[in-house]
Formats: sequence, structure tokens, C-alpha cells
Amino acid sequence: MKWKLTGRYLLSIVLVVVLVIFINLILGVAMLTAQLTFDIPIFQNREISPEQFTRAFQKEIMTDNHGVTISETGQKKLVKKNAWIQILDENGKEVYGFRVPGHVKKKYTPADIVQMYKYKEVDANTVVYVGAKENNDREFSYLIGIENPALNRNFISFDERDIFRAINIGMIIFLIDIFIALLVGYLFSKRLTQPLYTLIESIKKLANHEFNHHPHSKGLYKNVFYNLNHLSDQLKLSERERKRLDSMREEWISNISHDIKTPLSSIQGYAEMIKEPSYDFTLEEIREYAEIIEAKSIYIKEVVEDLNLSTRLKNKELSLVKKEVNIVALLRKIVIDLLNDPRYANHNIQFAVNEESIILDVDEILFRRAVTNLIYNAIVHNNDDVKIEVIIEKKEHIYISIKDDGKGIKKEELERIFDRYYRGTNTGTAHKGSGLGMAIANDIIKAHDGQITIHSEIGCGTTIEIQI
Repeated sequence: MKWKLTGRYLLSIVLVVVLVIFINLILGVAMLTAQLTFDIPIFQNREISPEQFTRAFQKEIMTDNHGVTISETGQKKLVKKNAWIQILDENGKEVYGFRVPGHVKKKYTPADIVQMYKYKEVDANTVVYVGAKENNDREFSYLIGIENPALNRNFISFDERDIFRAINIGMIIFLIDIFIALLVGYLFSKRLTQPLYTLIESIKKLANHEFNHHPHSKGLYKNVFYNLNHLSDQLKLSERERKRLDSMREEWISNISHDIKTPLSSIQGYAEMIKEPSYDFTLEEIREYAEIIEAKSIYIKEVVEDLNLSTRLKNKELSLVKKEVNIVALLRKIVIDLLNDPRYANHNIQFAVNEESIILDVDEILFRRAVTNLIYNAIVHNNDDVKIEVIIEKKEHIYISIKDDGKGIKKEELERIFDRYYRGTNTGTAHKGSGLGMAIANDIIKAHDGQITIHSEIGCGTTIEIQI
């Protein structure tokens, strides 16, 4: 995997370089062909070359019985070109001149003409070009000197064997350059792809739930590895939380199964006794057994309803039926109903408000369920002599406080008090239920856009505050 990654990256670099060179060569050849074929000025300006100017100038030379001369158009072209002309006869003698410098020869041998054409024999700023003009039986030669410091002409002589030798040397140098490019590219690719290989291996470890691997990298990939390590830590925490919830769920299922099994056994036992023909029960006994069966059935029904309500709240599938309710009257009735229950008649539950009418838009049934669960939790997790206060205050928000002076809750339990399936260690053996009461209360308050906070101290009691 490591070598494949490095090799692919190196190959991509080489292919890009070769492709760029190839495209440049194609473009260069295409532009050169276009310039030569269509006379498009790509590599030079639109002005004709000095050689072309010299060859074309023969049309401006005129001959007659009186001698040789040039046209007015030719004179203007020479002036514009900053050039001069000498027309020579067959013997190399000047027969006509225009703008010729005074120090230029008037008669030339063939060797002089060749020498002037190949080298700058006039001055350093003048380049001389040679042309010919045929007229009937006579042939004239002419020299055109163009004064232009930027204009140069060089003649190169070469041996074909030297060209082939230069090509061979060039190929060797090219191969050496390719080798150097490959070597540099390999070293660069290895340094660049090594972190990628480490990154891929780290992702594989995450996929295999190996969260303790924390690779380190500097430079370009520093932020990538930082975020990868952060993701690893988050996944590790999530996995730990998942295992904790799984453990709690399994324990909860075991407890709830036992809690449901016990009343079911009672229901089954009493039903079998009642239907047994050999038993002769009195009417009072039958009513007593029926009352027990009813109580156990109600308990199982409440557990099932808790499960259903918790699931719907968790998945946000429960629609609130809100209406304006006097929250003071609602909470006062909750407290009265609890005190009227024979099981809690001896408990000290106090109720206090700063206003008698506080209107709140809530789902009355669900809100009653939430507050009842919180007060009930304070009752069952403490001794019978616990003092419970239910306080309603209206400030910038509405605050509902449920205080007790009971046992208090440990810090580690306080953090899990609203978790589903969690039952506190202070729960008495007589208390049985779904274990979802606090979670349901928390979800209901959140559904009303409220918030629950809880404060507790061992031996001093617990305060639960609802802000809505």
C-alpha cells in the first residue's frame, strides 16, 4: 500500500511534466507552421525581413537608354528603412547610388561583395544585403545597406557529424535530467505521501474500533492529524458511553422483567385459585383477590405506558396539546392528590407561591405527569419523615422548585439522574417501576422549551428547579 501510494504520486508528477513538455512542443511547431504557411506574425512583427525587402526592391530599379535609376516609391522605401543603395554593372562598378555614405567603395571585386555581405565592412551599425536585376542582355547587382543597431546577421558553418554528436550528448543529458527528476520526485513524493499512508492506516484502526492510536505529524497535515486524533477521542468516549448505556439497559431490562414477573405471578396465582372448583371462597375473599389482581394490573399498565411515553418523547413523536392553565392551581391539586393517597398521607409536603394566578401555556396532562414524577422521586428516595417543599415563583421566567431535606444524591449519581434506565441507589426495595420517571420528566419539560437543573448535597437534601 505504501509503495503503491508513493509510486502513483511519482508517476502523476512525471506524467504531468512530460505532458506539459509535449503540449509545449506541439504548440511551438503549430505556431511556427502557421507563421510560415499563413504569414502570421507570431514570433516576429509584420514587417518583411531585410532579405525579403532586398529581393523585392528589384521592382523599384528602372533601366533605359540613359542609364539606371530607382523609382520615387523606391526612394521613399529606402528613406523609411534608413537605408542606401548602390547599383553595380557587370564589372562591379557603381552606375547609380542613393544615400550612399561617402566612405563606401565605388568599385567592387567579387571577393569584396562577398566580404561585405558576410561581415560588417561598412560600419558597426550597417548591415549590407545583395540583390540582382536582369534587364534584356544586361545584369546588374545592387547593394542595400540598412543602418539599424538592433539588426544582426550571422553565418554558421557546421558538420553533420557534429550535429549527431550534439544530439547524442543532448539525449544523455536529457536522460540524466530525467533520472535526477525521478530521484527528486521520489524523495519529495515519499515525504508527501508518508503522512497520507499514516492517515489511511489510522482511519483503518478507527474502523476497527482501535481508538488509542494517536499519530503525530507536522507541517501540511498537522491540522488533519489533530482533527483525526480529536475524532478518535470522541469515538472512544462515544464507545465508552454506548457500553455504559448497554450495561444499564441490560440491567434495567433484568430489573423491569423481574418487576413485571412478580405481579404477573400474583395475578396468575389468584386467578388459578379463583377458578379452582375445589376451593370454596367467600364473596369477601373473591373481592380481596380481585382487588389485588386489579392493583397488579394497574402497575403493569403504568410500566407499559412509561415505556411507550418515553419512546415517543425520545423520538419526538408526541404532539403537545397546549392550553392556558393556571399553573398554581394545577400544582396545588397535584400536592393535594398525593397527600390524599393513603401511601403518602403521612408525608410532609408544603406548598408556597408568591402569586395565586400564574398562567402558562402547557399540555396539562404531560406537565402534571412531569411534576408528579419529580415529587414522587423525592418521596421514594428518602425516609418517611422527609420534608418536601413545592415553590412557584414568577420573575422574568416562571420557576418551580421541589426541595427536600432528605439523604441527598451522590455526585456520580447526580450526573446520571436523568438517564433512561437509571435507578438511584437510594431507591427502597419497596419501590418498583420502569426506572424512566426522571427521564420522562426531563423530556416533558424540554418539550415545553423549559429546563431542569438539580442541586444536591449528601445529608442536606436535594433541590430540583424547573425554569419555563
